[in-house]
Amino acid sequence: MPARIKKGDTVIAISGKDKGKTGTVLEVRPSDERAVVEGLNIIKRHTKPRPPDSPGGIIEKPAPIHMSNLALVDPETKKATRVRIESNNGERVRVAVRSGKRID
Repeated sequence: MPARIKKGDTVIAISGKDKGKTGTVLEVRPSDERAVVEGLNIIKRHTKPRPPDSPGGIIEKPAPIHMSNLALVDPETKKATRVRIESNNGERVRVAVRSGKRID
């Protein structure tokens, strides 16, 4: 299934512990059907000090979240929407189903 969410998109979590939170997509992993979103699915990683640059300690970072738990934010209504692919003069265009606005 093609990923309808791309890097740089604003998405909202529709299920899970971060339900209702929004963030920007930092990375998309289509083979795993997961995405890394800024501010969502934050995990704590305990790291050892590594000279010369890293002091170590507890680092918080976003972990990948499954695409089924994410929905694109409609640019007009700022609510969750599905994405439709339309052909516009031979060009594939992503369109928000909720408002019909082009997503770019």
